[in-house]
Amino acid sequence: MEDSLRLTFNEGQTAALVRVSDLEELAIALQQIGLSGSHPILVVVGGASQISEADFLRIQSLFVKVLAPIAQALGAYVVDGGTDAGVMRLMGYARSQINGEFPLIGVAPIGKVVLPAQTTTSDEDASPLEPHHTHFVLIPGNNWGDESPWLMEVATVLGGGAPSVTVLINGGEITFVDAVNSVTAGRLVMAIDGSGRTANKLASALRGEPTDERAKDLAASGKLQTIDLDAGWQELTNIITNLLSN
Repeated sequence: MEDSLRLTFNEGQTAALVRVSDLEELAIALQQIGLSGSHPILVVVGGASQISEADFLRIQSLFVKVLAPIAQALGAYVVDGGTDAGVMRLMGYARSQINGEFPLIGVAPIGKVVLPAQTTTSDEDASPLEPHHTHFVLIPGNNWGDESPWLMEVATVLGGGAPSVTVLINGGEITFVDAVNSVTAGRLVMAIDGSGRTANKLASALRGEPTDERAKDLAASGKLQTIDLDAGWQELTNIITNLLSN
């Protein structure tokens, strides 16, 4: 494990970063950047592509009106992929919009991210870190998806037995892996029906409709629930708050 760093983004935001090479070092690494104790954990996974502008605005509102306020009210830790794309960008945006103070922790493969000080990269598929996150954990890997088991382990360590839930929005192939890893860790997956792609397939599986076999397996785990994106913001807030409070 290397020493932790302090990042400064172009607009002045700062974040703590630590590189971890072994799962056995994880708890110590998290303490090194000021993360410890037992807190409710909200894991956010998914994507934000192949959706209409109207649906994107609804998903954005889910973050600003529901997810970020819940984390703020409960003092929860939010864990996601940390890059400036998809649901991670929306989570960072929502935290800034409500002037949130909750820790927002991004977990990403070191070979796929661009640090604020970097001006060039040889990987066209690399992504910058999202500037409104407060902490980053960089893990070994050169492929998107390498972070998936680490993301769930970070959530488990930080939760310390406190309630936790994975909220799954939209998403592609890696999101299926995230869902499986969440269930394997014993964490409930709440799929937001109507947000598209993987989330919709999981919701279809719970309704017993023809869908992806992986979705059927997840539905059979007993660790998958769904709620419609068209449900009122208060209903969504109540459901997710209850999951993180019991």
